[in-house]
Amino acid sequence: MTTSAAPDRASLRKELLRQRREFIASPAFADAEAQLGRSLLSLLAQLEPQCLGLYWPLEGEFNAAALLQAAEGLEDCTLALPFARKANRHMDFRRWDGQPPAVKDECGIPSSEGAVVLPDVLLVPCVGFSPAGYRLGYGGGYYDRWLAAHPGVTTVGLAWQLGAIELDVQPHDQALTVILTESALLAP
Repeated sequence: MTTSAAPDRASLRKELLRQRREFIASPAFADAEAQLGRSLLSLLAQLEPQCLGLYWPLEGEFNAAALLQAAEGLEDCTLALPFARKANRHMDFRRWDGQPPAVKDECGIPSSEGAVVLPDVLLVPCVGFSPAGYRLGYGGGYYDRWLAAHPGVTTVGLAWQLGAIELDVQPHDQALTVILTESALLAP
């Protein structure tokens, strides 16, 4: 969805999530998911992360966790999941053993009990994304705050192509290094 005058973020988010629900129910979804998986594995082979931050997927998000559990070539890579705290909207990453998470963070998202680690490569879920490399998330600002505090981390936004939007950048927004969809690699 591309708009000429950006609507408010809440309305835009709601519309993109509606479109995503329709997309994941469509016959095209399986092919898109497979293509995004192949592209992500290829990109990670080039990046060679030592510690890879990823996320436990919410409805309709690309499931990088499932893909990476079966991936070859990442055996020596530490995996980490975010743990968000509502106080001060703080987030850190915790070592993850690849097993289904047994705990949830303070926002109710599955996470890990492992030690706090610092990813050198971070996979970031995107509800929407702009050509300039900014993302529209769920509105909590957790990733933007974490990225502002860790500017040297390589960030890979994972999105469906239908999430391409024009986005009015706000002062707190942090650009991603690249955005990967089922059909494109955007390196702003």
